[in-house]
Amino acid sequence: MTMKLGFFTANFTEKPLEDVTRLASEYGYEALEVPAYEGNGQLETADVLQPGEAARIKKMVASYGLSIGALSNHSDSFLIMGPTGVDTDFIYKGSPEDKIKHGTESLIRTAQAANALEVPVVVGYPGVENWGRFFFFPYGQGWEEYERQFADRFGPILDKFSEYGVKFAIEIHPNSFVYDTLTAERALELVDRHPSLGYNLDPANVLYLKLSAELMIDRLADRIYHVHAKDAELVEHNLPLGGTLMQGDMRRLDRSFRFRIPGWGDVRWKKIITELSMVGYDGLISYEHEDVTMSRMDGVRKTAAFLKPLIIDEPYEGRTDKLFSADA
Repeated sequence: MTMKLGFFTANFTEKPLEDVTRLASEYGYEALEVPAYEGNGQLETADVLQPGEAARIKKMVASYGLSIGALSNHSDSFLIMGPTGVDTDFIYKGSPEDKIKHGTESLIRTAQAANALEVPVVVGYPGVENWGRFFFFPYGQGWEEYERQFADRFGPILDKFSEYGVKFAIEIHPNSFVYDTLTAERALELVDRHPSLGYNLDPANVLYLKLSAELMIDRLADRIYHVHAKDAELVEHNLPLGGTLMQGDMRRLDRSFRFRIPGWGDVRWKKIITELSMVGYDGLISYEHEDVTMSRMDGVRKTAAFLKPLIIDEPYEGRTDKLFSADA
């Protein structure tokens, strides 16, 4: 198996799932990542679990020559570790306990829906109440408390994912409990390297903190269950103003960091795809549009044209001539 060019249907949340499936097919995308958090407008997990509904959805997607490679629960899953205050009222209103319960139940139900749809991966966030606690001042014990919280809250969830035969891919992301290679490795330790836990690599998020996506791939290897095709630009002439953590609207002219479509930012896609191939990744590279400089349809066309030729069709078959030994 080889990697497939995927399409995150949440790029067009205002359109029904079939309309976006047709669009993705027309531009040569091969598989879908579909939102499954509540109220997304395209796929509700409660509906998928009704008799015959999963079969209907699979048949519809297959009729366009595509498959569903992942479900997304980015919104609801974010509530499991927070923030649980006003910050996330746009996702779900309620007390912190209500929000944690909603996020947990929604994520488990997404695993059920994935099982019904024969989808191998659910992508989401663990969240974190206060990302600033990564810094030791003013409360040096803060991050250790989050580590215990992660194990307590996600251990049972991962057991349910195993029960349904589905993997959970945490998107490594600033402002979340897992934000770099070391926290990703630590999260695995905290749940005893649970077989259902792995990661969604979004190279743009990695670039935001000036990390090496290639090194992240090599270190996490077979725990990479999904990849987002999203690029980012470090605007060099603006970096001295605010560094990579500059706040404010992404459309600001003086912004030092912008999300871009693949090929228009600083992500080294040939190297990313090479490393993914080297560690045996054969999942989706799923186009996600957050580029504030161009339209979504620009992204649809340009991303397919840029990435499809880069996907490696077959691994190296080795050499058999007498200059090379079998071990070489």
